[in-house]
Amino acid sequence: MSDLLRPASATRLVSEAGALLEELRAAPPLTHCITNAVVTGFTANVLLAVGAAPAMVDIVGEAGAFAGVASGMLVNLGTPTPEQRDATVEAVEGAEAAGTPWVLDPVAIGMLPVRTQFARTLVSARPTAIRGNASEILALAGLSAGGRGVDAVDSTDAAADAALSLAQRFGSVVAVSGPVDLLTDGRRVLRIANGHGLLTRVTGGGCALGAVMAAFLGTARTSGADPLTAVAAASLVYTVAAEQAARAAEGPGSFAVALLDRLAGVQASDLAAAARVEDGAL
Repeated sequence: MSDLLRPASATRLVSEAGALLEELRAAPPLTHCITNAVVTGFTANVLLAVGAAPAMVDIVGEAGAFAGVASGMLVNLGTPTPEQRDATVEAVEGAEAAGTPWVLDPVAIGMLPVRTQFARTLVSARPTAIRGNASEILALAGLSAGGRGVDAVDSTDAAADAALSLAQRFGSVVAVSGPVDLLTDGRRVLRIANGHGLLTRVTGGGCALGAVMAAFLGTARTSGADPLTAVAAASLVYTVAAEQAARAAEGPGSFAVALLDRLAGVQASDLAAAARVEDGAL
């Protein structure tokens, strides 16, 4: 996968991703994050670095109203406390009423019953996008018991059928994160081979990607780009920046700082030069 050929459709996708990045920075999308307590600060900093405006609003009585004015929203189930679950239900209803695109990140579902049932309730609300590792996507589709906590025990390709099923059933873009990301809207299947293993050594490496997807969906909402393109753009920007950061890093700590720097500095021309993308129809 390191030498993926880039057909004309993939070249267009990379160009559209660069254009969305420039639009995002020109008009920072207000990105509403209901996320887990472990990653809140890192996620906010990632959004600020890429050019978005983060807001961590997970209080009952506020979350629904805020979802209605946000550009895009992330729901991450890493630490789903009772109050946060209530706020999430309120926020999803607010997003649905306002047409706000939102991302569901079903963290560590499968063996853990509370979050697993909650994720299956939320997916029925038809999120704009679903992002998870292969084991989480398989568990959400009811095809496995999940991974080892937040770690996947299944390959990305093993979750391909589950991703297609979820996309077709709920009308969502499904992004399966791994060494090669697999993205589908139920009609097209994209594979993105960019990224670096150090992303798995930083708390919030995957969770923050879900927030970046929400930001790009917010920009796409005003620009007219389709959700699959927006989610792919987020993945490309994030993973190309990770590759750049890894070249300057000595380990996980310096990588986390370098990732923020590269997210702030990555350009459309970097995507055009570095993207390794495969685009195909079903």
